[in-house]
Amino acid sequence: MVLASKVYFNEGHLSRTAILREINGTLRRLGTDYLDLYIIHRFDSDTPVEETMEALHSLVKAGKVRALGASAMYGYQFCQLQMCAKGHGWTPFVSMQNHYNLLYREDERELIPICDQMHVARTPYSPLAAGRLARPEWSADTLCSRTDKVAASKYDSTQESDRRIVKRVQELAEKYAATMTQIALAWQFAKGVTSPIIGATKAEYFDDAAGALNITLAAEDVSYLEELYVPHRVVGAL
Repeated sequence: MVLASKVYFNEGHLSRTAILREINGTLRRLGTDYLDLYIIHRFDSDTPVEETMEALHSLVKAGKVRALGASAMYGYQFCQLQMCAKGHGWTPFVSMQNHYNLLYREDERELIPICDQMHVARTPYSPLAAGRLARPEWSADTLCSRTDKVAASKYDSTQESDRRIVKRVQELAEKYAATMTQIALAWQFAKGVTSPIIGATKAEYFDDAAGALNITLAAEDVSYLEELYVPHRVVGAL
């Protein structure tokens, strides 16, 4: 088990004052002395990167955090933070939680190559595109589907082209005698992902997702899943 939390969306964003305040509150609420992983939720354009990275490094030195992670930003921003840490001898990031799935692959242009070059583990969120890669139907009559306006804004505008990719996931699920969830996640592992972040409303959904660990997609099937992709509007990096 990895105990992790994020910091950004409160007053002060990634200023030193905010980071020190938020980690203490997080540890108190979780009833623990340290976190395995502390993740910055966004890049903070209003705070000098030196201030942010030094504050995060101080948490590692104090034993409150074992490792640092980042999330949802542009490649050049992540590179700027990493180079700052390296230049000052501070703790660098070891993981990147970015938006990545078969329907959204824009980070393959810059962020993912940077992570791979720096040996940063990738732990993408929304690996199933808010469920769209887990079922033949584009939408489902669930509370989440009816109320998740963020997911709708990310995916529904491109559903005409993306439905064809979903269809191919379904085809390969039949070929491998697997579920669509397992095929979509097996593709993630084929792309070098360390651990996709899975959200579920039922325990059995986690069991289904774990089945992806037993599937190795053939190279031609990885290409088959990817060849219909069209460029998308960048979302997630703010």
